Amino acid sequence: MRVVIQRVTEASITVDSTVTGNIQQGLLVLVGIEDADTADDVVWLSNKICHLRIFNDNEGIMNKSLIDCGGNILLASQFTLHASTKKGNRPSYIKASKPPIAVPLYEAMIQQLQTHLGKPIQTGIFGADMKVQLLNDGPVTIVIDSKNRE
Repeated sequence: MRVVIQRVTEASITVDSTVTGNIQQGLLVLVGIEDADTADDVVWLSNKICHLRIFNDNEGIMNKSLIDCGGNILLASQFTLHASTKKGNRPSYIKASKPPIAVPLYEAMIQQLQTHLGKPIQTGIFGADMKVQLLNDGPVTIVIDSKNRE
């Protein structure tokens, strides 16, 4: 499971002219799922996302987590995070899971993030053509892959 985490002052997702998710201060999380992902990846990443200390404390040092600052999460599925560009100029998405595998893991990620955060999160719609708007704060953008736990 691969995520791109962006610290935002605001973010929203629109599908067919309808806003499906909208947050103020918090994290926009784009998640890509592959067939090798498991419930363990979901739990590990959710914990990492909620406890990642990337929000400023009173001295302006990134020392607070999303939980510490009471921030929010906007989660969107993004299969293109598993694009392979090794050969040619057209990306291959062979590693990205198809819906029968990806949807249950995406739904598990929603539930796990809500559990870790202690409140509901906002989401896009799995597999939809989403329009994502955000105001990146910092900018702070972090990529994490559950198969490479560095």
